Amino acid sequence: MIYHTLTIKEALAKLNVSPETGLTSSEAKRRLMQYGPNELKAKKPQPLLFRFLSQFADFMILVLMAAALISFLVSYLRGEADYIDPIIIFTIIILNASIGVIQESKAEKSLEALKKLTAPTAYVLRDGIPSIIPARELVPGDVLLLETGQYVPADARLLTAVNLKVDEASLTGESHPVEKQASATFTETQPLAERFNMLYSSSIITYGRGTALITATGMHTEVGHIARLILEDKTPPTPLQKRLAKTGKVLGLAALFICALIFICGTLEGRPIFDMFMTSVSLAVAAIPEGLPAIVTIMLSLGVERMARKNSVIRKLPAVETLGSATVICSDKTGTLTQNKMTVTHLASADGEEIIPDGKSASISATGRFLLTLAASCSDATVQFSGTDTIITGDPTEAALVLAAEQSGISKSQLELTTPRIDEIPFDSVKKRMTTIHKTDTGGYLAITKGAPDLLLSACTLCYSQGREVPLTPALLRAIQKENQTMADQSLRVLAIAYKKSTTKPAHPEKDLVFTGLVGMIDPPRPEAREAVHTCKLAGITPVMITGDHIRTALAIGKSLGIASDSREAISGAKLEKMSDSELLSSIENYHIFARVSPAHKVRIVKAFQAKGNVVAMTGDGVNDAPALKAADIGCAMGITGTDVAKNAADMILTDDNFATIIAAVREGRGIYDNIRKSIHFLLSSNVGEILTIFASILLNFPTPLLAVQLLWINLVTDSLPAISLGCEPPDEAIMCRRPNDPKKGMFADGLGLRILLEGLFIGFLALSAFLIGTRFLPGKSLTLGRTMCFCVLGLSQLFHSFNMRSSRSLFSIGLLSNKKLLLSFFICFALQAAVISIPAFAAVFKVLPLSFAQWSICLFLSFLPIPVMELQKYRN
Repeated sequence: MIYHTLTIKEALAKLNVSPETGLTSSEAKRRLMQYGPNELKAKKPQPLLFRFLSQFADFMILVLMAAALISFLVSYLRGEADYIDPIIIFTIIILNASIGVIQESKAEKSLEALKKLTAPTAYVLRDGIPSIIPARELVPGDVLLLETGQYVPADARLLTAVNLKVDEASLTGESHPVEKQASATFTETQPLAERFNMLYSSSIITYGRGTALITATGMHTEVGHIARLILEDKTPPTPLQKRLAKTGKVLGLAALFICALIFICGTLEGRPIFDMFMTSVSLAVAAIPEGLPAIVTIMLSLGVERMARKNSVIRKLPAVETLGSATVICSDKTGTLTQNKMTVTHLASADGEEIIPDGKSASISATGRFLLTLAASCSDATVQFSGTDTIITGDPTEAALVLAAEQSGISKSQLELTTPRIDEIPFDSVKKRMTTIHKTDTGGYLAITKGAPDLLLSACTLCYSQGREVPLTPALLRAIQKENQTMADQSLRVLAIAYKKSTTKPAHPEKDLVFTGLVGMIDPPRPEAREAVHTCKLAGITPVMITGDHIRTALAIGKSLGIASDSREAISGAKLEKMSDSELLSSIENYHIFARVSPAHKVRIVKAFQAKGNVVAMTGDGVNDAPALKAADIGCAMGITGTDVAKNAADMILTDDNFATIIAAVREGRGIYDNIRKSIHFLLSSNVGEILTIFASILLNFPTPLLAVQLLWINLVTDSLPAISLGCEPPDEAIMCRRPNDPKKGMFADGLGLRILLEGLFIGFLALSAFLIGTRFLPGKSLTLGRTMCFCVLGLSQLFHSFNMRSSRSLFSIGLLSNKKLLLSFFICFALQAAVISIPAFAAVFKVLPLSFAQWSICLFLSFLPIPVMELQKYRN
C-alpha cells in the first residue's frame, strides 16, 4: 500500500487503529507474528573453509598443484627423497590463499551496519499509554510519538506535525532538513524526497514534534529495500582479476603444451622416459611464475599502505588496480562534491547586491550588516568557536545565517543581551515565515520576520534603504522580485528579512513590515572538487553527479564544477523512471547529472555505464548510496560523514571526505597497474628464457642444461624480490595525462607479448652460451661446470634485466639509484646466487661446483649484456 496517497483518516482505517489509543498489547503481538520483527535480514556468511578453498579456483593455481603433485609422485616412485619442489610450490599456494581469505574477511558487513542505523527503542502508544518498547517489536499500525533528536525506527505516515523537520540526507541525499506536512497527500509517482507526509526509517527528527502511524517495518521499509538490493547484487570481478585469470589460463595451457611437446621430442630421441617426465614437470614450473599471485598481492598491499598515507583506505586489494582503469566516476553531490554545510553567499537589499565569498567577508555595507543582524536575531541556531573548531547547533539554514553574522563581526550572544527575545511566532508552513519579538535597549520593541520572499513581501509596506525607511514602490518591488528570481536561478535558497519597530509590544507583528533584504545561501562546492573534476577530464575519466537534490540545484553545482555545460546533460529521476533499459543504455553517456534519484535508480545508472564497457567508480556517503557502491566496479565511501552502511559496502574509504583524494587514488592505481605489468613483463621474459634454454638444448640434442631444483631456485628467489621491488617505482609524471587502462585489452597488449618473447630469446641465448662455454671450451670443462655457469648466468642476467623494466625511458634519465629497494633486492639475490654456488653445503644440494675468477668473469659479462642491449633499443625508440 502506498500510504503517501492516503489521507490520515484513510491510513488509520486501512490499519484499523485509533490515533488516541494506538494498538492493544494483544493486537501488537498478533501483528508481530504476522509481519515479523522490525529488523533487517542478513546474508549467511560463507564458512571459512569454503572461502579458503575458493582461493584455489584459478586455472594457473590448479596447474601448479598438478605439477607439484606429479613431481612428488615421480620422486616417490623413483625412490628419491627429493621433495623440495612440491613443498615449495604448495607453500607458495597456501600462503597466497591465506592472504586472500584475510583480505576478504570483512567484505560482507553492509547489512550489519544497516541494523545499527535502526533505533534500539521507540516511543509509541500501546493500550492508550505512551510506552518505550524495543524497536524490533514495532508493527504496522503502531502510533509513534516523535520528538526532536529521535531516529525514525520504521516507515510511517504522519498524523500530526508541529514545526516538524526531518534530516533524510542519508536516504534521499537532501542537503537540508525537510519540512513535513501531516495533512498533505500526493500522487503515487511522487518522488521519495518529496513525500512530505511520510517518515522513513534511519532518518532523524531535527526540529519540532508530532505523531505518526507505522506503515512498514523491517525488510518492507525503504531501508529494507536497499538491504535487499545489497543482498541480491554481486560485486563484479575487477579488471585485474579478469586479466590475471586470462593470463593464468594462457600460461597454464602454454605450459602443458610445451611440456607435452618436450616430453614427446625427448622420448623420440631415446632419452629415459622418467628423466624426460621430470624435465617436463620442471619446465612447467619454469613456464608458470609460481610467485605471481603472491607478488601481485604484495604489490597491491604496498600500494594500500601508500594510499592509506594519502587518506585512502582500501578494503579490498584488487580495488587498488581497478582505480587505474576507471573511466567513469559517479559521485554523490551532498557532502562529496559539496561541503554539506549551508553557507550564505549573497545579500541583496534596495541598495544593491553584495557577495560574501565563503560566508567570511567582514567588508559588507552598513545595510548588509543590519540585514545579518536581523537574520541572526530571528534564528534559534547557535555557533561556538573552540580554537580552530566551529561548533554549530540547530537548523542548518539558521546556522548559516548566524555563522555569516559571526564571521562578519556580529555576535549572536551579544545581540541576545542588547535586544533580548521576549516572544515569538513559530514557523508556519502555510505562511512560510517565522517572527521573533525583541525588547530594544531604548525601551521599544522590534519584531523581526524571516521567510519566503514572495509571501513576506506582501506583508511589507516600507523598504530599508541607505539607513532609512522609504515607501516600497511598485518599481522597488519589481526590482526586489527580479533579484529574488536571479538568486533562485542560481539555485540559492533565498530568505527575505523584514522588521517592524514600535513603542509598545506589537499586536500584529507580521503586518506593515519594513523589507530589509534578501539572503541567499547554498551548500557550496568543495574548493578542491573543481580541480579534481578538471583532472578527471584530463585523465580521460568522465565525472558524473548522482544526487537526490532538485535538478536545478544539481545543475548549478554541476556547471560550477565543470561536470556539465547545459541542461541537456541533466536528467531527473522521474524521467529516468519512464525510460526503458534499452533507452537508458543508448543515451546514458549523454547525461552527466542525475537528480532526484532513488537508490534503485543509482544502481541502474551504474549498471548502464558498465554495459557500455565502462569501469565505474561510485563515491557516496549515505545509506542510499550503498547498493550503487556495491554494484560499481569500485565503491568509494566518505570516512567522516559516511554511514557505516556506505563504508561496509565500499571497496575504498576516503578518510578526509575529499573528492580530490580519489584523483590521487586513481593516480596511485594507475601506477600500481603499471608496476604489476612491469613485474609480469620481467617474470615472463625471465621464464621464457628458462623455457627456451631447455627447449633449445633438447632440439640440439644437448644434455639438459638445468635441473629441476635449479629452475625452481631461480623462479622463487632471483625472480621474486626484484619483481616485488618493481612495485615500488613511483607513478610516471605524465600518468594522469593519458587515457585510462583499457579493461578490454589483455595483459600482453601494445606489443608486450612480442617484447617478452624477444627478451626471453636473448636471455636463453646467454644462458645456453654459458652452458656451451662450460662444457666445451674452458679448462676443466664438464657437464657440471656447464650447468653451473648456465645456472649462474640465467639467474644473474635476470637480476640485471630487472633494471630494464623500471621504465620505457633510459635508466640514465630516471636515475640509476632512484629505486633503492630494487638495488637492495639485486644485491641480496646476487649474494644468494653466489652463495649456492660457492658454499660447498649449498652447492651439493643444487648440484653445482664453485667457479674460478675467470669463470665468474665470463658469467658476469654475459649476465650484464641485457642492460646495454635494452638501452640501445630504448634509444632507437
